[in-house]
Amino acid sequence: MSVVPITSPDLEGAEVSWFSALCSDDYEFLGVPNNALKSSWEHCSNILLEAEKQGFRNILCPSSYQVGQDTLTFVAGGAPITEKINMLAAVRCGEMQPIMLARTIATLDHMLKGRLTVNIISSDFPGEKAESNYRYQRSREVVDILKQAWTQDTINYSGEVYNFENVSTIPVQPYQTGGPLLYFGGYSPAALELCGEHCDVYLMWPETADQIEGRMKAVNAVAEKYNRTLDYGFRSHIIVRDTEQEAREYADYIVSKLDDEFGQLIKNRALDSGSLGVSHQARARELADKFGYVEPNLWTGVGRARSGCGAAIVGSTDQVLSKIEAYQKMGIRSFIFSGYPHIDECKHVGEKLLPLLKTCSLPHAYGRVPNETPPTPLGSGERV
Repeated sequence: MSVVPITSPDLEGAEVSWFSALCSDDYEFLGVPNNALKSSWEHCSNILLEAEKQGFRNILCPSSYQVGQDTLTFVAGGAPITEKINMLAAVRCGEMQPIMLARTIATLDHMLKGRLTVNIISSDFPGEKAESNYRYQRSREVVDILKQAWTQDTINYSGEVYNFENVSTIPVQPYQTGGPLLYFGGYSPAALELCGEHCDVYLMWPETADQIEGRMKAVNAVAEKYNRTLDYGFRSHIIVRDTEQEAREYADYIVSKLDDEFGQLIKNRALDSGSLGVSHQARARELADKFGYVEPNLWTGVGRARSGCGAAIVGSTDQVLSKIEAYQKMGIRSFIFSGYPHIDECKHVGEKLLPLLKTCSLPHAYGRVPNETPPTPLGSGERV
């Protein structure tokens, strides 16, 4: 039984996703730049294609202001070259006027024929240092407006940041019923409030099992105020090998050339480097043993050169499978994995782990994706 009520208690399997390194985040050795792994369209689209080939059901396309791919542009480019995999587009709320953002997402949703999911981000913009409550208020208003745009005939909104009156939603009608699922990760009270009221999947970074349970209980308490439940997701790096020794040796290998001072520079350039969630990842490293393990098979070494998700599940196939099954029993229904280098580790996980897991597409499980092209202006509807 899950530790809190969830939206999909009877769902068989889980959404198992991969990660496309759009933001200069692919290495053979952490902290050692490799031109063959830079965040070009060629490399990142090859990660996408390999993830689809291996059977991953979704792929996270992150957002940050550093050399690499723009998220929504990349998702648009990925639509015609893929057939089955969903794409989880990170959207930094406020970068685009909300109603135009609604239309952009609706367009992508049609291009992907319902294979789009959205990760709501509230970090600062380049050159901006905004107060946390303001950033989350801005994001909350954006999400309010997106949901109106995708579910109503007109948008009427009066907020602290945005005000709109009687705006037609005909140009923003999505492919999916009600629009794409909204994924969200955040730790502050304002973040939990936004997620509990509006989002579908609460994403968590790796921490100990009791801390994960605490995160789930905290956001569920907010969701209950709105008579809602959520599903829960786990974003982690992963190293799976035939034996635990091989996996731990590979973990040591990828940090064997890391200069910690340069690793700190890599972390600091991320827009979310000062967030509460990042501080919790740093705390996990402080609590880890001398080999970097904060609990069995959970290694914190990735966080030495990476802001954001800073730990990896490390172990034999059986150990990693047991870890995932334990998370599923807690109520986790979405997993987003990555590894270094991303294409090589995508193959390892695809070959060693995916055949042992029952997977699903959450938009399909939620009934969001229609069986036929919907009667919208970008679908089967009449030209407006």
